[in-house]
Amino acid sequence: MELKALIDRRNELVGVMEQLSGTATNEVRAFTDEERAQYDQADTERRNLEETIKRIKEQRDSEIEVPADEPQSAEDIPDEEYRAFGDYIRGNVSTRADNLTFTDNGAVIPSSIANKIIEKITDICPIYQLANKYNIGGNLSIPYYDEESQAITMTYADEFTELESSSGKFASIELKGFLAGVLSKISLSLVNNSKFDIVGYVIEKVALAAARWIERELLLGTASKIDGISKAKQVITAAASDKITTDELIDLQESIPDAYQQGAVWIMSKATRTAIRKFKDNDGNYILNKDMTSRWGYTLFGRDVYVSSQMSDITADKPAVIYGDMSGLAVKISEEFKIQVLREKYATEHAVGVVGWMELDSKIENEQKIAVLKMAAEE
Repeated sequence: MELKALIDRRNELVGVMEQLSGTATNEVRAFTDEERAQYDQADTERRNLEETIKRIKEQRDSEIEVPADEPQSAEDIPDEEYRAFGDYIRGNVSTRADNLTFTDNGAVIPSSIANKIIEKITDICPIYQLANKYNIGGNLSIPYYDEESQAITMTYADEFTELESSSGKFASIELKGFLAGVLSKISLSLVNNSKFDIVGYVIEKVALAAARWIERELLLGTASKIDGISKAKQVITAAASDKITTDELIDLQESIPDAYQQGAVWIMSKATRTAIRKFKDNDGNYILNKDMTSRWGYTLFGRDVYVSSQMSDITADKPAVIYGDMSGLAVKISEEFKIQVLREKYATEHAVGVVGWMELDSKIENEQKIAVLKMAAEE
């Protein structure tokens, strides 16, 4: 099972536990025997999954040298900061005050916790991981050489005859910064459970919500906000509005130059992958295959297939498949991820709020690396 599926299952179990605790709290009663059994079973499986996820990451980290500026892992978070953050969420501020910096607006959360959330976002959202990221404040102008209007050319010439010059021009894409926030509310029943890893839960919940939003913006964009891949110039339009063909997938792959094929991936919804899994070649062989050596378990025409819940299904006038090297997508992070704990705001809901803020923008910086298969408009 792929790592993303393990993380999703872990989050699902935490949701079950939170729902059980919330129901008992709202009805002012103890768990029933059945609820207690469900909670314990979910908690046991959650712990086992967390251990499995941890070991898989350790194994992967041992194969790849992590750059010094990469976000810290959970093991890198100092114990005193981990405990201080947990105490702060639970309201035990005085016991760990030395490890938090307090201002008029509350406590400054340790950067190691925010870094861990960014690491989780990267784990959950590979599009963000694969994109070309710029950590810089203010507007960013990325120049590129544009030969669309006029290209440098070579031609035959006669002696003593002037050559006519031709040249392209430099253009640029402009990346600004759009503020976005994520809010996660946590049941006080979980907060007050001293045996529950509340810090790990907060990191997971905030990262999951942020990753889903970031992935959607990178893939589909929002008008007048983040463009992401939504304004890709290389677009293959399907002949039909409700189905795609093998030939169209080939056309999509072939629209990317060979120089950029090595790092290319397919991105689609699960429903679209299901439809493509039924495609066969002339010899009766399926064209999309399970491949345990690939990053996400499937390959299509030799390239990994990533399923995103943010992608549209095969729907009229919508992008159904994205293909290419995601390093052609620029992501500018103007403001690093920052989090704040809101203990009093949601007291009437018997909950604690954790809000995260970041400022970012995204556009395609290399049009040759990314292409989109878009469904035809409905007749």
